[in-house]
Amino acid sequence: MTVKSNSLKINTNKNFEIIDITSQINDLIDIDEGIISIFSKHSTSAIVVNENESGLLNDLEFMLNNLISDKFSYQHDRIDNNAKSHLKSFLLSSSESLPVKNRKLDLGTWQSVFFVELDGPRAKRTVTLTMVGE
Repeated sequence: MTVKSNSLKINTNKNFEIIDITSQINDLIDIDEGIISIFSKHSTSAIVVNENESGLLNDLEFMLNNLISDKFSYQHDRIDNNAKSHLKSFLLSSSESLPVKNRKLDLGTWQSVFFVELDGPRAKRTVTLTMVGE
């Protein structure tokens, strides 16, 4: 068994942005078979797996904005005025662990891996990849 690691740097352009990072991850996979952990090192971003369909991605933004609304006052905003971004990240996840087969993510037909920016724009967001396998 081998453990290997790598990372991605991601620049974002909007306050909320969903970026498909599937091909970037596949390019960095360094095992034939096993498991890869994909982890965002930021508390105002997320890693999610779902379908890359524009209507669905717009619906995710709509849902998060309606669940965590501007009409409320949040205590964390006293510190750095980004409570909504942190709260949205609580609903999502900072990581995913996925199977690897033949040096590629072993995803379902419609699945992609996304980096979700919740507090952008930001430069050099870091996503770490830890691979365990053969």
